Amino acid sequence: MDNYHNGSDAGFAQAQTRPRPQVLAFYTICNSCLVRELQLLLFVSESEIRSDQIGRLHLSVFEMEMDSSTMLFNQLKSSQPFFLLAGPNVIESEEHILRMASHIKAITSKLGLQLVFKSSFDKANRTSSKSFRGPGLVEGLKILEKVKVAYDLPIVTDVHETIQCEAVGRVADIIQIPAFLCRQTDLLVAAAKTGKIVNIKKGQFCAPSVMVNSAEKIRLAGNENVMVCERGTMFGYNDLIVDPRNFEWMREANCPIVADITHSLQQPAGKKLEGGGVASGGLRELIPCIARTAVAVGVDGIFMEVHDDPLNAPVDGPTQWPLRHLEELLQELIAIANVSKGKQSFKIDLTPFRD
Repeated sequence: MDNYHNGSDAGFAQAQTRPRPQVLAFYTICNSCLVRELQLLLFVSESEIRSDQIGRLHLSVFEMEMDSSTMLFNQLKSSQPFFLLAGPNVIESEEHILRMASHIKAITSKLGLQLVFKSSFDKANRTSSKSFRGPGLVEGLKILEKVKVAYDLPIVTDVHETIQCEAVGRVADIIQIPAFLCRQTDLLVAAAKTGKIVNIKKGQFCAPSVMVNSAEKIRLAGNENVMVCERGTMFGYNDLIVDPRNFEWMREANCPIVADITHSLQQPAGKKLEGGGVASGGLRELIPCIARTAVAVGVDGIFMEVHDDPLNAPVDGPTQWPLRHLEELLQELIAIANVSKGKQSFKIDLTPFRD
């Protein structure tokens, strides 16, 4: 990020000599730098800036973000046979993320699928405090932005606190709400106010009807670009099940439905560690089963975590799909989706049958 973007005095002096169109082109503004950015736009002193100018500028930025998000949202909604949110669970290194993005984009481009690249900058809800969490907010967003620019890919990543939403919204195209936090009103509202698409994962403890309320919280905050994601339901201890009926019932939220085909096969805290403690296990071999079911039922999008070396992945290795098999699985899912009528309601005629 150069001096102009970080709002330093050097950047301000530099901006005074720049052509006005270049200055106006920069519209991604954080609240903490709003006054300085308004100075750059108007070439006035701080004392000359009125609160109504700040308010109008902040609103125009939000509207521009909403316009670009709505375009992507409409593209995803119309994607056939489905769109794909995919990538490694967590950012391990810049080199690894860029390599994974390159491979996954090559595969999805070949198959004609709309891809949104996924990875997390911080795994804040790990079973163990010893688990790898990622590079953190600042470094993680820098890496995701490099992916976005290098491969011209939209980005989805998750947030855990309201304070993260604004910074994440400056990079990510889709902000994901973790399943554990799907009812947290303040977090949902903060994500919605970025103007970005919000993907809400259904809590493992929630009925599908809960997602109607969660999606409505996004809309009431002024953002219509919301989708909901099924990621399994707790089935006793250390296990999840996927109820295919949820894919249909969640349509009551009146938004795109995504199936998380990898986290759905977690076995939370089901793996004992050497030296004591537990971590999440998983049933990777059943990922195709859940995926086939989801596309046959007619979901709008597939979420899956993919890794080039799952056995050595630092987080959620047991439920990350091997990169070497990604194209093969996606080809099968596309074939199933293309012959299924899952996205169409079955019209049931209950009038008496007559010979």
